Amino acid sequence: MANGPALSTARSGEMLDVLNANQFEGEFIDPEVVKQAGENFYKGAPPKWLNFYISEQAESDGTGTPFITRDGYDKLKEQILQQKKFPGISTVKLFHQPGCGGTTLAMKVLWDLRKTFRCAVLTGSTSDITNVAKEVVHLFTAGSQRQQKIVLLLVNDEEILEKMQDNIMLKIAEQQIVTRMPVVIFLNCVRKDALLQNSDHVVLQQKLSDTEKQKFDEKKKELCRKYNDKCNQFHGFNIMQTNFSQAYVKQVCKVFSTIRSANKPKKTQLAAFISLLNAYVPGSYLLESQCLDFFKHDYIHGDFSLEDRMEPFSHLIITFQEASGKKVCMAHPMIAQCCTELMVEAGVARSNTARNLLTTLCRDEVPAFLVGFVKDMLTRRRPKIEENQINSTEMKEEQERFSRLILDIQRTEDYVQSASVLKMASKKFDQNPFFPQALARFYYTELKDYNLAEMWAKRAKERDPQSSFIADTLGQVHKNHLKNIEHPANPREILQLAAKAIKAFKHEEQLAENERGIEMKGDGETKISHVFNNRGMFGYLQVCNLVYDRLVSQNETWREVLTKKVSLQSVLGSLGDNKLFRFNDLINSLRDEVERKCAFFDKYLTYSKPDMKKDDPSYISRDTSDCYRKYVGDYPPKHFKDKGADLIQNLKQNLADTSAGVLSCLDRECTESDLKEITTWWEEIFSQTDSVSALANYILDHIVLRNLRAMFPSDCNDLTVFKQKMPLIPEDSPELQMLILLLCWPSDCKKKCVLDLNELILLMRRSYEHAYKIHFRSRYLTPLFFIGKGQDLTRIVHRKVLKEMFLEQNEEIIQDWSNNWSNEKIFKDPTIQARLLKVEGVVRNYKVYARIDGTEIEIDANLRNSLWRPRQVSFYIGFTIRGPVAFAIQTKPAEKVQSSEMASSEPKEIKPQLSPWTDKNRGHFVDLHQTDLINRVTDTEGILLKLKDRGLISNENYEAVRALKSTQDQMSSILQSLTSSTMGKDALCDILRRMKSMRPLINELEGSD
Repeated sequence: MANGPALSTARSGEMLDVLNANQFEGEFIDPEVVKQAGENFYKGAPPKWLNFYISEQAESDGTGTPFITRDGYDKLKEQILQQKKFPGISTVKLFHQPGCGGTTLAMKVLWDLRKTFRCAVLTGSTSDITNVAKEVVHLFTAGSQRQQKIVLLLVNDEEILEKMQDNIMLKIAEQQIVTRMPVVIFLNCVRKDALLQNSDHVVLQQKLSDTEKQKFDEKKKELCRKYNDKCNQFHGFNIMQTNFSQAYVKQVCKVFSTIRSANKPKKTQLAAFISLLNAYVPGSYLLESQCLDFFKHDYIHGDFSLEDRMEPFSHLIITFQEASGKKVCMAHPMIAQCCTELMVEAGVARSNTARNLLTTLCRDEVPAFLVGFVKDMLTRRRPKIEENQINSTEMKEEQERFSRLILDIQRTEDYVQSASVLKMASKKFDQNPFFPQALARFYYTELKDYNLAEMWAKRAKERDPQSSFIADTLGQVHKNHLKNIEHPANPREILQLAAKAIKAFKHEEQLAENERGIEMKGDGETKISHVFNNRGMFGYLQVCNLVYDRLVSQNETWREVLTKKVSLQSVLGSLGDNKLFRFNDLINSLRDEVERKCAFFDKYLTYSKPDMKKDDPSYISRDTSDCYRKYVGDYPPKHFKDKGADLIQNLKQNLADTSAGVLSCLDRECTESDLKEITTWWEEIFSQTDSVSALANYILDHIVLRNLRAMFPSDCNDLTVFKQKMPLIPEDSPELQMLILLLCWPSDCKKKCVLDLNELILLMRRSYEHAYKIHFRSRYLTPLFFIGKGQDLTRIVHRKVLKEMFLEQNEEIIQDWSNNWSNEKIFKDPTIQARLLKVEGVVRNYKVYARIDGTEIEIDANLRNSLWRPRQVSFYIGFTIRGPVAFAIQTKPAEKVQSSEMASSEPKEIKPQLSPWTDKNRGHFVDLHQTDLINRVTDTEGILLKLKDRGLISNENYEAVRALKSTQDQMSSILQSLTSSTMGKDALCDILRRMKSMRPLINELEGSD
């Protein structure tokens, strides 16, 4: 009952297994089917909807005790019901250890809520998110605007949630669906070996509470009465009932202790294969047909069933029917683990079982699902989990070096056996790149055999020549060889290895540049990658750091050579090896390449982060800065005599020679004196070169200085010059486009902007698409500035200033800043609110608009879940490198009714006046008769025209509603846009009463009140 290979009862080809509200009601179910379903479940088969129905019926007619729910049930159910209050899409998480009933608990909650929600389990491929979203939206609407109902969707894959949310919102917007309720609640059932103790989420562990023990004991008595001795083999249930007792597991598995390493019969081998798979790949299985094929030359047993053939192991194995066929697995993960351990004690090593599995089960054409299980078993690296010291409710996750099985073989046998298993898999699956990739990594990290590592890394590349991630391994081989080279290595050896590593990393970088995200894939030949792979560029910089450290430690002359202060040829004599000249081209390229790659990372880390809740590892910034200072910052190159060259070099030494460098000065804790110097240098460079980029950086530096409230002798007198140059600014520079927007953005939203803000935003977005989209795809764009109160440059607030203000006022809060922009908690702080300018706007058609001098300006939203309900809103405006973004979107409170009583000297209670269409006990006429209005109003065209004449809907909204296909959908959309205020509802009632065709309906509805 605790095992969970799959959740599918869906028909082949479907993405969702939909649970009907009246599932099984009125159906005749064969008693034998009922009996078998119960037995399978208690033995350890994954739950089916029928199990919950059977239990429900038994409880209602008094023949059975209630279905056992673990202690997290009530909390999980309550959390789900709470999400009904929130619009759009929300997620409730259930974390569980393998085999402790997590899947069963999740499905039981769905079963019990099947009449409240439209419940389903995601069973299809998670790689096809677009089609999943399409099916979810179809389930939500049931094909009609009037049939909307919240979807409760059980999802196992934690990684796809954000992408699925975006795709569902996209589908809702495309279909112009108007909704006043949440669309979907994800119930994310996450299997983890190590679990948090102090989590807000529901957490299930392999340990029962006293209450749970009592429930299991009562159920045990019932099962003994019902099934007699059969219940002794209900291992899935019994393991939980005995509180996951290792003693119980060892007792039932003791048959494995009689195995001998030599002459193992086929049934023993097959039991070992299934145990190994289940122990290391939760949810894995074999098909019954595969198992029977394994016995096909076993003439002794003739046509015996698999159960008969597998004696005396049969009671430890379960067979159950799924859509794709009959599946076979061990009754519980603890049994699989114990059987594997007992086999090892009997002399059958894990590596032997793994090799035997590859040899016997992976002959000829191997089913895709089995290839996946073997790949996970041998290459999937488990997170190495450590508690986050900053936030004890989170975990820092870092990957183990290899899969659990390979690590266990390495720990209990030796390194050679681990390599042997990977080698066999690499040969057996001769088109798969992941096995040779893992083998190459094992050779260079564990065995330090760089020649074999190189060979297998190249073989992996041959199998997938377009993948930058596969190509990365070859660069890592050479980099690690260079890192671990025996001291003292001569310069020629160092440069030979460096040349090989650099060649590999440059090729990887080229492949990464050619890869595209799914939305940018273009032709069918393009390699698809959700994220941009920066490892090639970073690996290059790491190699350059190693080269610099190795060579300079031997001879200080190398410092001047590598920074191009002197040429290699001019110092060959002092270096003592004329043959080094063959590396001249490589050495000459290093400084320029380092500068280019560091500039990339400067922008990459300043403008973006992996996602809202996670920062990049600190070593990326550290290693990049170190490399830049070594090659670029400390020494100007030879013949560096361009205009302002010395000033540029000063800026490079301060990492402020680019716009990104200037913008990150505060993040790098630059001092006020440093910033003043940087500002002066940029001003001088502009005066010497008349460069618009230099002028922009000077102004940006001035803005940063103002954020420090620094007293600077000269004001920024060149704003007028910059504005004059704006028509000449290149469209492919997002930084300059952002500065234009910042300078043109009105300090008071009632003031008119001279330029077209919508056009400027469009230009900036195009500029971003051209310059950065390919590199920043999948990453969260961090805000750089916010619009604050004040005039001119003082109203532009740097993000670092807000951070410091917030932490100053909230010293008791643990300073974990990584998820700050995802919870938007900072904007609730009164000091932040006092510093920033609140802007009014509107949410409509899943977009947000700022209202500037009566004009609506479309901007992005920081949290897209804020865009579900059309309404009047207020928010703060931040700027990312893509353009303006709305933060902390809040519904604008309705204006209070003004009364003449307010002028009275006597304080009186102010009561809002009820509209003539409102019954104080029952509510507004429109709310009471919403369904009738949607279904029975026919002249929506006339209503729309009158609403537009009264200024109650915009031209854009008018056209959007008209485009809807049916009058019902049009009327539903009208109600959606008007019912947020009493004034809008009153206006609609007035229009309906004045329309001759609608009077009979209005009179009828009024008469029914």
